[in-house]
Amino acid sequence: MNWTDERVERLKKLWAEGLSASQIAAQLGGVSRNAVIGKVHRLNLPGRVKAGGTSSVARATKRPAAPQRSQTFNPRPVAARPAVRPANALVSKDGAEFEGVEETRFSPANDVIVPISKKLILTELTERTCKWPIGDPTKDDFHFCGCEALDASPYCSYHGKLAYQPVSERRKQAR
Repeated sequence: MNWTDERVERLKKLWAEGLSASQIAAQLGGVSRNAVIGKVHRLNLPGRVKAGGTSSVARATKRPAAPQRSQTFNPRPVAARPAVRPANALVSKDGAEFEGVEETRFSPANDVIVPISKKLILTELTERTCKWPIGDPTKDDFHFCGCEALDASPYCSYHGKLAYQPVSERRKQAR
């Protein structure tokens, strides 16, 4: 279907009269409703005036009205209060408030013995060696622990404790 000058003029006239895209397609014949809508958009034709007095373009840009609440839903009016924040409160960009940040200090345990890594590469690992990765895999000095692994575990005793922490311990560290 070709859009001839006569058909385009007829489309503009029918659109200005307020006919729907389906009605215009039926009158033009040989064209679908979607083809009419596409042509209207390509021609940048204005939205049509409806019974409510607003064009379809204006209705598309308006925000929907808030649903009306009944008086029984919230019988007491709520007075607006100014926001009062503690002196050390922080506010994020989206308005969420935070209390002052508490600094935590890391203090390593004195009784931990860190095993000396055997620095094995991937091809040197066996079922009895610790497979804890050490370093950046994209760097040349990347290696695995390689110490003797515990039974039914891919890690040595030290790395096993790091990998398998009880839930209560993880919650303490997250705080």
